[in-house]
Amino acid sequence: MTPKGFKRWRKTLGLSQKDAAEALGLKRRVVQYYEKGERDGKPVEIPRYIALACFALSVGVSAYDGPDDVKPVRKKSAKADGADSALTAQND
Repeated sequence: MTPKGFKRWRKTLGLSQKDAAEALGLKRRVVQYYEKGERDGKPVEIPRYIALACFALSVGVSAYDGPDDVKPVRKKSAKADGADSALTAQND
């Protein structure tokens, strides 16, 4: 996830930096570093687990208690050739 993508995620959800930090379990300052892409002139990478947490929050998953907490849902493939359906997970 890029700094620009991180900021776009936050704004798309209508979150302030403080709200995003609380939702992700971070300090507001870390959110600022992620959006800027640097701290004290040194590059800051957004960890994969933060990018995945952003995705989870954007699809409405705010908690996860393990595999029994998620039910698979079949979605039709976007392909017009009738390919097999994609399997996705959706929170209750």
